[in-house]
Amino acid sequence: MSLPSTRRWMPAPALAASGLALLVLAGCAVETPMPTPTPTPSYSSDYTAPPAFEVAPLTGEVIEPGSLTNPSIAAKVDNHPSARPQVGLERTDVVFEELVEGGLTRYVAVWHSDVPAEIGPVRSIRPMDPDIVSPLGGIIAYSGGQFRFVELMRNTNVYNAIHGQSDTADTFFRGSNAPAPHNVLVRAPQVIAQHTDLAAPVQHFAFAENLAAATATKEGDPTSRIDLRFGSSSAPSWRWNAEQGVWLRFMTGGDRDTDFGGDQLSAVNVVVLRVPVRVIQDIPTTILIGEGEGTVSTGGATIPISWSKASQTAPIRIVDEFGVAVRLAPGNTWVELVPLAGAASYR
Repeated sequence: MSLPSTRRWMPAPALAASGLALLVLAGCAVETPMPTPTPTPSYSSDYTAPPAFEVAPLTGEVIEPGSLTNPSIAAKVDNHPSARPQVGLERTDVVFEELVEGGLTRYVAVWHSDVPAEIGPVRSIRPMDPDIVSPLGGIIAYSGGQFRFVELMRNTNVYNAIHGQSDTADTFFRGSNAPAPHNVLVRAPQVIAQHTDLAAPVQHFAFAENLAAATATKEGDPTSRIDLRFGSSSAPSWRWNAEQGVWLRFMTGGDRDTDFGGDQLSAVNVVVLRVPVRVIQDIPTTILIGEGEGTVSTGGATIPISWSKASQTAPIRIVDEFGVAVRLAPGNTWVELVPLAGAASYR
């Protein structure tokens, strides 16, 4: 038995009319408009790039780029009692103090970032001076010396400006600061101006950003005084001055050690290197190529260090007990080359 069909029959004309209606409706649909882009917001900034800077190679102080291209000038400065007070010593970048004959000391003083009109008095060269000055390049000023020592110094990469030579006739002179032979002074800026072809020194030490960030300041033992003994006639000391943020120097016997202008000699960093000293043909000779122990004092504190120097032209490398480079504070440095037979105490 078949069931009746539920499909509704529609004549062909009706189907055509229905399709046409759908097409008409589709054609009349309203198009959605495209969204209008939102303008990208504009930004303004008041950021200003910090000015470019460089670091002075011997002091770690911030300087303008290209402002310190001159070579350094080192001088063998007399430290005999009759030579004091010295001229320009308070404006040095670095001073090396070394043992010489008679238990006395002399200085290898170095100027680069602040060169005074006159420096000295200069005296004769010693056999350890080529090892001290060679890493700096530049100029070394002195009054002469034994032929063998002068030849050692001339056989380096440093220009030798020697009293009595034709090239120093206008730049070396005897002043009224002290009796001869302690009165040979040097017109340092003029000497430098004669040798602008020489390069500026490379960075000599590792430096922190400021005094508080220096290695000894952060990690050292509090220290108010450093007492040194080089020989029978030389026992200088340093005392910490927190107000000024420097170590102040005192001579053997405890008197203030001053320069010719009356300012007490001072240092931001005091580096003590314990060094072997050999007496060769009656001349105490500091041995610097090698390694040893010592201390660095900065910010009223002291840390033990190890030092090494690989060759004549290599700078002295200073590291802590973990082998990490010790960072000095920006400012001037005195390097005390204290003999192993001497003494250094801290309190």
